[in-house]
Amino acid sequence: MTVMTQAIARLLLLPTFMVAAAILVKGYAEVGDGFGAGVVATLGILLQYTALGRREARLLPTVRIAPAIGLAGMVVALLVAFVPVVRGQAIMTHSPPPGATVIHLGTIELLTAVAFDVGVFLLVFGFAVGTIDLIAQARVGLDAGLSAAPAGQSSGEGAR
Repeated sequence: MTVMTQAIARLLLLPTFMVAAAILVKGYAEVGDGFGAGVVATLGILLQYTALGRREARLLPTVRIAPAIGLAGMVVALLVAFVPVVRGQAIMTHSPPPGATVIHLGTIELLTAVAFDVGVFLLVFGFAVGTIDLIAQARVGLDAGLSAAPAGQSSGEGAR
């Protein structure tokens, strides 16, 4: 890739995360959209892999800890889903109930639906970035195997 492409990829990473955060916070119906935000944030990381290569992309902290991010997202989503069961309510019962006062953080209402969206975002982002890294790692291994094969023989052919 050219130096210009690499510079633009680096410049676009933070705005991609900002758009993902906006989607997470407001989404389509005021609560948010954790899945869509996770996909948008993953596309920012995929751009880094495409423009910079695996070695450079792995320097990003979010890439190195992607499996932990995915696990944390699964734990958050499962807690939001199953804590009401422990309290004797139906699964996925949201708090606070309708008509109760809601805590606000600026204009964001802190509901369990928001926590669930954050969990889904973390799960999608962690899983997708981890998968992209595994594919890139396999590709690097495949390229190394092909370059080590003698001239005129592909790595899939053995001695007969």
